[in-house]
Amino acid sequence: MKKIGMVGIGMMGHGIASNVVKRDYELGVFEHPGNQPIADLKAAGAKTYSSLKELAAASDAIITVLTGSPQVEAVVAGLVEGMKPGTVVIDCSTAIPSSTQKVAQLVQAAGGRFLDSPMTRTPKEAAEGRLNLLVGGDAALLEECRPLLQCFAENITHVGPVGAGHSMKLLHNYVSLGMVTLLAEAAACAGRNGVTPPAFVEVLAKGGGGGIALERIKPYLLAGDTSGLRFSLANARKDMDYYNAMAADAGAAKDVAAAVLSTLAGALEQAPEALVPELASLLGR
Repeated sequence: MKKIGMVGIGMMGHGIASNVVKRDYELGVFEHPGNQPIADLKAAGAKTYSSLKELAAASDAIITVLTGSPQVEAVVAGLVEGMKPGTVVIDCSTAIPSSTQKVAQLVQAAGGRFLDSPMTRTPKEAAEGRLNLLVGGDAALLEECRPLLQCFAENITHVGPVGAGHSMKLLHNYVSLGMVTLLAEAAACAGRNGVTPPAFVEVLAKGGGGGIALERIKPYLLAGDTSGLRFSLANARKDMDYYNAMAADAGAAKDVAAAVLSTLAGALEQAPEALVPELASLLGR
């Protein structure tokens, strides 16, 4: 497994690609207007392809880092036209598990193999090669792919069969986004009740409200700095939409999740380009 293809060179994908190309792999990149600048990847030896079919034909494994399920389905439909038998598709996107099952079946019908391997952490950790991967699929296939995944991941957790990785990612994002949404709403209420941001942050940090979510949103609450959580409201809303769909498919309770989705959707209507930390200001209007 030496020839690696990549589709989706956004903020996360670029970090992954930069770590893969530094190792003993030949990297091929699909050219797309939505990519981050890739001059540095090309300078490091990456080849570019304008055709998914050609990229697939030249790859032993293909990593996809896309916006969501519709994009994954469309891209994989193009990849299977050129895939060699035994090619591994590793989907690092955030996707709906029911869609993941369909994608895996499409790959397998074309003679390929499939892992869903969504990630947590941020573009900073992607560039540093320190992502967390939540892997669904065959355990033996994961071990075969582990050296590749270790190029860009610090923690790799096998969570179950195909689709379980994407299920776990949605569970993770629901909890993390739910906590940030709760904190943002509380911060907005604090401002209307005379509680200063420093006092709000200090008291929560020393009590039951402390934790990673508060640390991520704290720079914005104190100084209007969004760098602690550079995640768009649009993507947050999409992920919560996916979570609610997954819960509905499973017949699981989702009253709180529906409220989080509604809150994010309302904020997104006010500020389509906003990042998640800005939710605190949007809810305070």
